[in-house]
Amino acid sequence: MPVSPNEFRSALSRFASGITVVTTKDNLGKFYGITVSAFCSVSLEPSLVLICIEQLTGSHAALLESSRFTVNILAAGDEGLSEHFASILDEKFEGVSYEVDDHGIPFLPSSMARLECSIFRTLDGGDHSVFLGLVEDVSVRDAETDPLLYFQGAYREIAK
Repeated sequence: MPVSPNEFRSALSRFASGITVVTTKDNLGKFYGITVSAFCSVSLEPSLVLICIEQLTGSHAALLESSRFTVNILAAGDEGLSEHFASILDEKFEGVSYEVDDHGIPFLPSSMARLECSIFRTLDGGDHSVFLGLVEDVSVRDAETDPLLYFQGAYREIAK
């Protein structure tokens, strides 16, 4: 018997995840950004990461057009950025501090780490696409910064 969407969501909410914002641009140069918790490392050689993006989002189409993206790993205290990029705003970068890499892809300089990627492979994942990204450049900020975490429908902090 198939699992209901509510049962599936409830079970997955028990898995704590970090929060990222994936950024890209389309062929016309418009910037896109989307909050993504479906992110993980795949391989060291070559350096590959995985992101899952819902196929109905504008970011999905832009990813396919540009073949490039940046994963911005959010730090504790970045709940506002997470909520902003999870919204349905048309101009996600309005009022947000960002810079642009050598490929013209926007990134969030406040993120605790970022990975600049080219699309290595795209796979069907139901209502999402699974993008494998070949990591071509990384930038890491202060190692003492804690990550932004999400667990059971709420942002959490690492207890020390």
